[in-house]
Amino acid sequence: MAEVAFNSDVEAVDALAGSYKDLTNEIGKVIIGQKDVVKAVIISLFSNGHSLLVGVPGLAKTLLVSTIAEVLDLDFKRVQFTPDLMPSDITGSEILGDDRKFKFIKGPLFANIVLADEINRTPPKTQAALLEAMQERSVTVSGVRHKLPAPFFVLATQNPIEQEGTYPLPEAQLDRFMFNIPLDYPSYDEEISVVKGTTTTQNYELNNIISGAQILQYQALVRKIPISDNVLEYAVKLATQTRPGTERATQMVNDYISWGAGPRASQYLVLGAKCHAAINGKYSPDIEDVRAIAKYVLRHRIVRNYKAEAEGITEEKVIESLF
Repeated sequence: MAEVAFNSDVEAVDALAGSYKDLTNEIGKVIIGQKDVVKAVIISLFSNGHSLLVGVPGLAKTLLVSTIAEVLDLDFKRVQFTPDLMPSDITGSEILGDDRKFKFIKGPLFANIVLADEINRTPPKTQAALLEAMQERSVTVSGVRHKLPAPFFVLATQNPIEQEGTYPLPEAQLDRFMFNIPLDYPSYDEEISVVKGTTTTQNYELNNIISGAQILQYQALVRKIPISDNVLEYAVKLATQTRPGTERATQMVNDYISWGAGPRASQYLVLGAKCHAAINGKYSPDIEDVRAIAKYVLRHRIVRNYKAEAEGITEEKVIESLF
């Protein structure tokens, strides 16, 4: 599928909203429930950002990502991160060919969608290699820069309960992720449907909804969507309020937060709000669109202090207090 010609940006936004509806319907054939998770992943993809999925084992994180890749007609690669994984294992390496010349063999990062499974189980050196790919959309091997395919989207997973032998991601790397998306257990009825569907021979035929070229179109469109000054200022105010010791910080932030969100949070709040508005058929975001994606943007960018941990104050409670 090639690019689609639109007569106006209004028509393009309508097409994006229609594509989102078709995507969620198609993904819903395989993924039961998790509608908010699917929405957040698609928003981050259309906003040209990366996402971190946090959930206990068995919540279909891998199935979700592979299903999204399939309906988007994109190349998908999965990397299981382990303590012995080296940077060259994901970026690729040079080998000596039959003609006695070195040639570059591409690693699994050379895909449109990369699932970095249990990213906190690999050493910082390999995490740093992934960081360059996420930020620069390229990898450097033996001093030579190799561009990654476009669109390029990293979905990393973390298990929040088993932390032995892990290498927690530093704040600088967490900041590279647009969204932090928590996955929760399905409801009782949803789990009944999951078990029914996965313990039979039933197979679902998935259709390709949009192509990589169309995704690039939508990513460019999201940036063109206008935003009013008051909504933009609200997004920036929300981010600056999370910084303790500053003039805009709230009492709760000063009491329970040791480090707040940086300017990248403000940028992602605006981009995410624009995309959230577009998939809902609106031509400009409002404050409700900012609030709808705020937790995904801010959750991993604020650091609680010891007092917050002792009193059981979560990041979500702090963010809700800002509303």
